[in-house]
Amino acid sequence: MKPLTNTDLIKTPLILKITAFTLISITFFYLGKHWSNGGYQQLLFFSTPQNSISISPNNDRSFNITPLVSLNQSEQPLTDQATTISPPPDESPLPDPNRTFGIIDSDGKMSDDFEAGEFDPDIVENWGNGSEIESGSKDSRFRAERYELCPVSMREYIPCLDNVKALKRLKSTEKGERFERHCPEKGDELNCLVPPPKGYRPPIPWPRSRDEVWYSNVPHSRLVEDKGGQNWISKAKDKFTFPGGGTQFIHGADKYLDQISEMVPDIAFGRHTRVVLDVGCGVASFGAYLLSRDVMTMSIAPKDVHENQIQFALERGVPAMVAAFATHRLPYPSQAFELIHCSRCRINWTRDDGILLLEVNRMLRAGGYFAWAAQPVYKHEQVLEEQWEEMLNLTTRLCWELVKKEGYIAIWQKPLNNSCYLSRDTGAKPHLCDSDDDPDNVWYVDLKACISRLPENGYGANVSMWPSRLHTPPDRLQSIQYESFIARKELLKAENKFWSETIAGYVRAWHWKKFKLRNVMDMKAGFGGFAAALIEQGFDCWVLNVVPVSGSNTLPVLYDRGLLGVMHDWCEPFDTYPRTYDLLHAAGLFSVERKRCNMSTIMLEMDRILRPGGRAYIRDTLDVMDELQQIAKVMGWEATVRDTSEGPHASYRILTCDKRLLRP
Repeated sequence: MKPLTNTDLIKTPLILKITAFTLISITFFYLGKHWSNGGYQQLLFFSTPQNSISISPNNDRSFNITPLVSLNQSEQPLTDQATTISPPPDESPLPDPNRTFGIIDSDGKMSDDFEAGEFDPDIVENWGNGSEIESGSKDSRFRAERYELCPVSMREYIPCLDNVKALKRLKSTEKGERFERHCPEKGDELNCLVPPPKGYRPPIPWPRSRDEVWYSNVPHSRLVEDKGGQNWISKAKDKFTFPGGGTQFIHGADKYLDQISEMVPDIAFGRHTRVVLDVGCGVASFGAYLLSRDVMTMSIAPKDVHENQIQFALERGVPAMVAAFATHRLPYPSQAFELIHCSRCRINWTRDDGILLLEVNRMLRAGGYFAWAAQPVYKHEQVLEEQWEEMLNLTTRLCWELVKKEGYIAIWQKPLNNSCYLSRDTGAKPHLCDSDDDPDNVWYVDLKACISRLPENGYGANVSMWPSRLHTPPDRLQSIQYESFIARKELLKAENKFWSETIAGYVRAWHWKKFKLRNVMDMKAGFGGFAAALIEQGFDCWVLNVVPVSGSNTLPVLYDRGLLGVMHDWCEPFDTYPRTYDLLHAAGLFSVERKRCNMSTIMLEMDRILRPGGRAYIRDTLDVMDELQQIAKVMGWEATVRDTSEGPHASYRILTCDKRLLRP
């Protein structure tokens, strides 16, 4: 056999194939790199599960692929198969190594913390009345009329407080009946989407919102005209500003709060005093400045001549409700507040044998304080001096102790037990309420001209200091009517653990920390585990915990934990202005309430009180999810059904909803 020469070796088929493959590979690599540099977006290649990445050389370039997308979509046949969006993986988002957008701050650094001032176009939709939408799964599709937008005149509509028909039928209004709830009758309920005012903008985020809000969001200047000289509110260009003053504290709420603390050091804001009621709150500067002292204040006022004061409070990001001292109990439990405050609140506390101050007494915690800043305290005119004497007489008969009177302010303290009441002369008035009276029964209950008894076992008087009281099972956990088959303390701890883990999961998977949450409502609060979890996670928000009338009354437990709560029937509208909450949370609500009223009634009310750009998270059983999702879509919400952490075979689902800004 002839030996192979070097020339013969090169000509062998194997060597030729290897050489050709190498040349072709080099050619394609060069062409690919050259084409990539011509304008494709940077590519990221995930190489390990530990978030390490490789970045292509094609950085800071863009390429318009809209024609390709349009062509691709036109070639794809339409199907009825609905696409389910899975939640993002349970991991932290990757940092952007090449962030090139933002603004230059005062230090010359790039920042993305800026105020856009307009809504993201993705959440704005032109809403033509009368249009149909198609929705549902492949096996169950439906067409439905979209809800129409209400007339512009209803942009601040509160159904149970703006019921003109009912107000005209009132036999008397001398005790404030016109400021109480008069809900529409069947057939007259809200059946449209309340529109925002023209030029509505995303609210200014907290804490800046404490001091300024957009004029276009609450376009009413009457308070500026009436109260501008008292440092309530002023208008500057396209914003309202809040100097922090009030009728009795024109030099600012902070100095006023300092004075109260110096008068009665035992009030101890943020430690002993955690939950406060501010009556006739104005624009809620008293409550707004207490927030920095770790105090939650429920600011209330009627919808009267200063009708937008509660709307301003909520736009500022301060807890507030429309409510009035009139003929019914307020929807708060007994022994709820460590301090109740009235600064020129325009209430005659001594009328009708002191029935209104007796309602204050019911809601005031044993050992709690009532602060009154009004002209009878400090002026020496005859009429005002007579009013002061009447107030002294009434508070003495209530066994309240006048702890301090200084300048504009008088502060009384409620007794810790019933001993003073029982030691009064026979026939003394006001008398003690009957032993079968439930001071926590508040829904449409008439005021009673009697002194609510304090529990003989001292329940409600001995709450822990804040913040330990948030996780300390309170005594009244044992006295509320609640169906449970295990120890109640263990039940409360289990609820806390569940929501703590659930909210931690929402933070990781759905990036809740990126949401601008300020005003939050838990529509079926239980023991307040959801609110407690948000506090644990460090959210700079407040939660109004709603206890439905259809379930157990857990309000005393909520307040003993240092949380805000209110009783409500979700088959009726809620007493707040439209567009006042950033997040509505409803766990297990609809599967209960659908036995009492239409789910669409509750969903429309949620749409009314939710801000454009706000979110609703509904956790409930499978059998209500399809209908809820359909209702959400005909209201113009983006709605997606997601699995819970138990997986796809669990009996519960989560409906996550984003509310769009709808324009006519």
